[in-house]
Amino acid sequence: MSHTILLVQPGQHPETRTYSDYESVNECMEGVCKIYEEQLKRRNPNSSTITYDISQLFDFVDQLVDLSCLVYQKSTNTYAPYNKAWMKEKIYVLLRQAAGNTV
Repeated sequence: MSHTILLVQPGQHPETRTYSDYESVNECMEGVCKIYEEQLKRRNPNSSTITYDISQLFDFVDQLVDLSCLVYQKSTNTYAPYNKAWMKEKIYVLLRQAAGNTV
């Protein structure tokens, strides 16, 4: 469990920057999925269910102006930065594990 700070800038303007923090990397990656799901709900307000595949999620991630996270490193008492590519790999592993648990 490493404290993780998610940094998001969806638009070109600096005012669109936001951050949130999580107790673990996995919770942070779930948070990224939730951000996408909330966007889908806003775009499809009359749909009772929202479905998407991982390529659509990754397209969303790629379309964000900036997305990165800072993960606490206990050994150095610092936060290490990670980029979109690293985050997509973590999301892929998380979703694959979740799919495996439902089978």
